[in-house]
Amino acid sequence: MGLNPMTETNWSRLSELIADRMGLHFPPERWSDLQRGLTGAAEEFGFADVRLCVDWLLSAPLTKAQFQALASHLTIGETYFFREKRTFEVLADSALPELIRLRRGNGRRLRLWSAACCTGEEAYSLAILLHQVIPDLEDWHVTILATDINERFLRKAAAGVYGEWSFRESPSWFRERYFQRTGKGQYEIAPEIKKLVTFAHMNLVEDCYPTLETDTNAMDVIFCRNVLMYFAPSQAATAVCHLRRALVDDGWLAVSPCEVSQTLFSRFAPANFPGATLYQKTNAKVPTAPSWTLPLWSEPSAVVAPALDMPAWAMSPAVAEEPAPPDVPATPLAAATSLYQQGRYAQAAETLRNSISTRDAPNPQAFSLLARALANQGELADASHWCDRWVAADKLDASGHYLRAVVLQELGDQEQSRRSLQRAIYLRPDMALAHFALGNLARAGRRNDEADKHFTNAARLLRSCQPDDVLPESDGLTAGRLIEIISSITALGTTP
Repeated sequence: MGLNPMTETNWSRLSELIADRMGLHFPPERWSDLQRGLTGAAEEFGFADVRLCVDWLLSAPLTKAQFQALASHLTIGETYFFREKRTFEVLADSALPELIRLRRGNGRRLRLWSAACCTGEEAYSLAILLHQVIPDLEDWHVTILATDINERFLRKAAAGVYGEWSFRESPSWFRERYFQRTGKGQYEIAPEIKKLVTFAHMNLVEDCYPTLETDTNAMDVIFCRNVLMYFAPSQAATAVCHLRRALVDDGWLAVSPCEVSQTLFSRFAPANFPGATLYQKTNAKVPTAPSWTLPLWSEPSAVVAPALDMPAWAMSPAVAEEPAPPDVPATPLAAATSLYQQGRYAQAAETLRNSISTRDAPNPQAFSLLARALANQGELADASHWCDRWVAADKLDASGHYLRAVVLQELGDQEQSRRSLQRAIYLRPDMALAHFALGNLARAGRRNDEADKHFTNAARLLRSCQPDDVLPESDGLTAGRLIEIISSITALGTTP
């Protein structure tokens, strides 16, 4: 397919724009793929010619909605249930048993994230896998977050209705057990599985994560497959850095076999199996040279050499590793703040715990940072304790009540969470994050009208802010981004 007659400069400028805003990498050898995607985008935007559409894209300040529409034509929706099934088998046989053992005696909580979930088959596959390996799943508090940049994919995912093509590597019993036939060749996911998954819009390049507000913190397992390969090297490295921060210590990252890279994942410990590689977050030093990896739970015969035939993007030196610790700041609070900003949550918490004395005057700022660091590591009971210390030290600080509510919601104490949020709003009526959190509480309880009311209140307050204003009490979330999150929730329907 020949390229539409345009200057090389325009193709290059458009590729850079798409890489900057979406992370998608279109080098010259993929410009024909870019043109194919732009053909559909041009029609949607009302242009009869791709060249005119490109001129407009390069000259007009595009809205987020327009970028999302463009993304829907440039992202690939090719997926199916249990795609690359060896990764799921390794997760079920090796990673999950230890996680389940540890969590069974400690809160029975599991958190998984399907990043770049496409039309939902991967997220539902994870939910079905948990249903199969945890007999008492109803007694667990399970979070499965599924995000994607393409809102059209998300709408299909939230509907949970699939055709025959999504089952092309699945046995017949799979459909009979977990789906209900809705029409010729159409099947809807069973309610018991559907309720386990929450879908949300997210741009892995532009958005801020992990944050408590987007529920992207303290993940035990993250699937980010068949997406990093389409990112520019710098965006891929940055995304991996953020994904690592989103994992708890010893948490697992799953990527596609074609994305395996010792350079890109140098801060992870690779666990190599025949046909699959998982990466584990570790604070220990990981060898950078090619080496054999023997997971503790594997037989020697299962050991394989790491993949050396890497794609060009994976061998790029532009890897955004977490920064080296700076000179030690003057105070423990300053040192802990620096560690927290680097994503070193465990070290930040340890620094603060060692510095807080019962003889000293209460320090709400230290209590706040300690509670957030603990929550980002999934230590919710301890986080709740320090929130209580914060509220006791300053009962009139709405921020303390808000953070306490967020932690209590994750602990499953919906009523106490609601009361803390109401207290926060009483103290600060214009606190948009508290209104948003109340909306999420109502949404979780399937009180849709109440949820809509709280989301409307939050959006109204946010519109008085500049889009780039960072919201207090958030880890970098902006007013404009929270408005988009609320819009996405409304578009997908308030009932999860």
